[in-house]
Amino acid sequence: MKAVFKSATTLGVSLLLVSAFVAQPAFANGPIGEHVNHLQANIKDYSEEVEWMIGKVDTMVSNYESKGAKAVKSDDLIEYWESVKFHSAIETNFVPVYASIWQGIYGVKMAIDNNKPATEARKEQHAMNTALWQGLGAVKLAAQFQQKGLLANVKATATTSMTQSATIDEIKHKLDRVIAKYAERLSDEATSIVHDTYLHLFEGVEGTLIEQDAKLVEVLEKDFNVTLPKAISDNKSVDDVRDVVSSMHTKLDRAKVLLEKAEKARKDVF
Repeated sequence: MKAVFKSATTLGVSLLLVSAFVAQPAFANGPIGEHVNHLQANIKDYSEEVEWMIGKVDTMVSNYESKGAKAVKSDDLIEYWESVKFHSAIETNFVPVYASIWQGIYGVKMAIDNNKPATEARKEQHAMNTALWQGLGAVKLAAQFQQKGLLANVKATATTSMTQSATIDEIKHKLDRVIAKYAERLSDEATSIVHDTYLHLFEGVEGTLIEQDAKLVEVLEKDFNVTLPKAISDNKSVDDVRDVVSSMHTKLDRAKVLLEKAEKARKDVF
């Protein structure tokens, strides 16, 4: 596995990420820890977290292989990933790899939930492991740029005058642009809009939404990081991509109602 990490980080990934890191925005939304502004000091922790994550998933797949789906709790996969600091380190530095990690995690989860052969779960596990090593390489490279002053500091909370419910409308507008760009056969640009919308807008309302409906947040996270990017990368029809976005709009409408209620409750208190 470490051979995968070395090949991914020392050759292709290094060249690919240079422009991406320099162009990173100076803020992020959601529960982003201050550690993301001190990457080099946290590399050891990130490395240990990647090893831990790989080990936990391997244990789950092994238990699934030997004892069946009833012996494992696939929802733990998401909890594992969201519990590590590395989660936000890669999220704020190279979102495409971040999305690939999510895709691998959900690949394992869906293989288990759908009682697929253990070989399918192993295949998805391998994809997840590769993405994790690539992510670690991306963060190490970002740490070098950060030390040279080439990366702006990340703020834990985005400064915006929009209410959280209004942010939902902006998210829906961005998703409509995804369809337009995909219809123009600008797949890379469409994917970038998906990633940017998730990082710069959805993460900003995520904390409040989790308090209202954690399951809705989980489903939308999957849509942003797996379902929609995969529909684009698989070259689905424009109608298929539109269907994914339409489904997301419905969930976002539900999110907006919840956020409006939360906003009203805050006003009533103050």
